[in-house]
Amino acid sequence: MHIHILGICGTFMGGIAVIAKQAGYTVSGCDANVYPPMSTQLEAQGIRLTEGWDRSQIDQQPDLFVIGNVVSRGNPLMEEILDRALPYTSGPQWLAEHVLRGKWVIGIAGTHGKTTTSAMLAWILQHAGLNPGFLIGGVPLNFAVSARATDSAFFVIEADEYDTAFFDKRSKFVHYRSRTVVLNNLEFDHADIFANLSEIETQFHHLVRTVPETGLIVANAREPSLQRVFDRGCWTPVERFGGEDGWSTQDIDGDGDFEVLFKGTSQGRLQWQLNGEHNRMNALAAIAAARHAGVPPATAIVALSEFRNVRRRMEVRGNIGGVTIYDDFAHHPTAIATTIAGLRATVGDARIVAVLEPRSNTMKMGSIKHALATSLAGADVVFCYTGGLEWDANEALNPLGPKLQCFDDIDRLAQAITRTSRSGDQVLVMSNGSFGNVHEKILTGLGAL
Repeated sequence: MHIHILGICGTFMGGIAVIAKQAGYTVSGCDANVYPPMSTQLEAQGIRLTEGWDRSQIDQQPDLFVIGNVVSRGNPLMEEILDRALPYTSGPQWLAEHVLRGKWVIGIAGTHGKTTTSAMLAWILQHAGLNPGFLIGGVPLNFAVSARATDSAFFVIEADEYDTAFFDKRSKFVHYRSRTVVLNNLEFDHADIFANLSEIETQFHHLVRTVPETGLIVANAREPSLQRVFDRGCWTPVERFGGEDGWSTQDIDGDGDFEVLFKGTSQGRLQWQLNGEHNRMNALAAIAAARHAGVPPATAIVALSEFRNVRRRMEVRGNIGGVTIYDDFAHHPTAIATTIAGLRATVGDARIVAVLEPRSNTMKMGSIKHALATSLAGADVVFCYTGGLEWDANEALNPLGPKLQCFDDIDRLAQAITRTSRSGDQVLVMSNGSFGNVHEKILTGLGAL
């Protein structure tokens, strides 16, 4: 069977392409921008790529068109598909029908931590010998790939609440029919498709309604929004983490190690290199979900001691002249604050230079700009890239005072960071995009000093 994927260079649709190819399908696809690293990864799999949306792609005569949510009405190729009444489906629907059917699906949902928790869980199952399939919105360093198909009964998927396609406005995660669900947290995001938090809670309630009574929901005990979701109705057992009655942690000797507890009983000691309370919470969620899949907590804890994190999650890009450059995906005020707090716990009094690109649709619209100054307050110096914003960053971030500098040009931004940096500084670059390769520009500038 030949499938042609529209929007193939996105992380999710690219993962579907890889899984389909591994499963024996003939796969081709197109996107507006076809360039490395996604293009090279897909071409290495023998997947033919076309740049743009030319109607002539119809001539490839695929059996089915798989449509990513980047595609909207007015797209020339999509209009041709509709005019000719050719068969098409969404990425999540194709995945549900052709890959996930019959699997024990473990869906990781939430505003933050989906990628890291999914990677942790996939590694736990792998370490336990269960050889899971997975589709993750990042590259786990323990696997070096973001997606794979296996003959295992288990499949781990990052369960996103973003809408499915222009013709299906349900959240992606309702398609997956998960048996185990992790609800990491729930805050307002995706302002381009949701008007308020209540609308997102409704989508999470739709997810809860799909989990069988023999399944399990693993939920953050610290999130009032999740309790409101459950108050609408829940027919599945719930285990909570981050509170006293379920999964929790206890510090040991102040050395970064911690005890994992379930209902007050120790399950083992976790020794690892990750920092931050958010990663502890992610670990608890992954351990709980793995236990439901049959992996003892002690085994999961050993696996996590070997967990190497995910690319672009506090990834060190280089150190020149004593200045360390990190790359992190943080793109929401809560994630920004927890990332800075985690780094602070590790580096102590060293200067943290926070560099932010507000790039997501929600950030560009300014829907959560009011929370940004507070989220960045833990840094000693703050740089903000203002290109493409619909709001005044200087005004919104004014409470940061003299520690703030804003630039609308990436080259000038990198030069200013280079001039400001000094030995011992921790330069934390945060964006959910490539950020104009600013990391390398900074490193190049430091190397030239």
